[in-house]
Amino acid sequence: MEKIEAKMVFSRDEEFQASFQPNYDRYSELKAFDDTKAGVKGLADTGNIEVPRIFVHPPETVHKSSCSTEKVFIFPVLDLQGIDHPSKHKEIVDKVRDASETWGFFQVINHGIPLPVLEEMLQGARQFFEQDIEIKKQHYTRDTTKKVAHVSNFDLYSPFVPAASWRDSLYCLMAPNLPSPEEFPTACRDILMEFSKHMMNLGCSLLELLSEGLGLNPCHLKNMNCAEGLSIAQHYYPACPQPELTIGTRQHSDCVFITVLLQDDIGGLQVRHQKQWIDVPPTPGALVVNIGDLLQLISNDKYISVEHRVLSNKVGPRISVPRFFSTGAFPSPRIYGPIKELLSECNPPKYRATTVKDYTDYFRKKGFDGTSALLHYKILS
Repeated sequence: MEKIEAKMVFSRDEEFQASFQPNYDRYSELKAFDDTKAGVKGLADTGNIEVPRIFVHPPETVHKSSCSTEKVFIFPVLDLQGIDHPSKHKEIVDKVRDASETWGFFQVINHGIPLPVLEEMLQGARQFFEQDIEIKKQHYTRDTTKKVAHVSNFDLYSPFVPAASWRDSLYCLMAPNLPSPEEFPTACRDILMEFSKHMMNLGCSLLELLSEGLGLNPCHLKNMNCAEGLSIAQHYYPACPQPELTIGTRQHSDCVFITVLLQDDIGGLQVRHQKQWIDVPPTPGALVVNIGDLLQLISNDKYISVEHRVLSNKVGPRISVPRFFSTGAFPSPRIYGPIKELLSECNPPKYRATTVKDYTDYFRKKGFDGTSALLHYKILS
């Protein structure tokens, strides 16, 4: 590891411009990093005080905010308490609709998932990434058909992505085809199963609220199988010695219907809102919900899938656990296009129909390149 690290570290003057030098073999350095199967956690454990060149991003990518003098925004926090009471239910639907149309993001509190479950899930994720490297390596793979996969940067080799992100991940498919218990890492096996059940219930409730917000029957999105697929990721962002040079997760939108995120108290998640990067403040017991590309597509732009990113930080590790509602890259014959009940002569379809697999495959091929995969499916007027 030390030999590899010495090869990858360069001075501050070389940084990003080094990537454009003719004699710079970026692929070899990416492969050297990938072959260790130790991830960013392995780099951080060496104690090196410089970020390797393959992680150095263009300055504008890691810029913390667009303009500190512009309007200050307050990130929406929605209280789900009283959701079964008719008058309160309508108020919650209205707030969910408004946040989904204007932000594409919101936090929910009083969501029904016990705080000890959330805390244990974060702890289980931490235990996985901080266990002995030889045990963790057993799950390291770039095979996207695997139901359980540990990897650092799914788009590491993408020619469209300028640099790697300071993040390791563990992806677990939970539905529709649940892996056998033995396939899950022992460090987080039990809590993954319990957490998944809670999140499926919450996800279905959120889809009902989102359906009503569109003026549809509460079961409309569930009947479209928007909750058929479920995957859970665990992201680990080690403390970074030079956070001004790299980023935890490059800006992107999610290629799913909705995402429900559990994050710890470190912070760093930002949402693009009215041309500014807005912090999503860690709120004890809260979960972050965001609209994905596929929901924007089928709602015909009624709900918006918004770019977001995670800054790197000298403090760490930061741990987050997103739960994605989508069948992902697994085959399903269902075709998704703009919902016909939402269309009219004044509101024609804005996207061509696609399968979830085709959309996900295209998304993964291009990686987090700073553009939305939705553009590829937009119907030109």
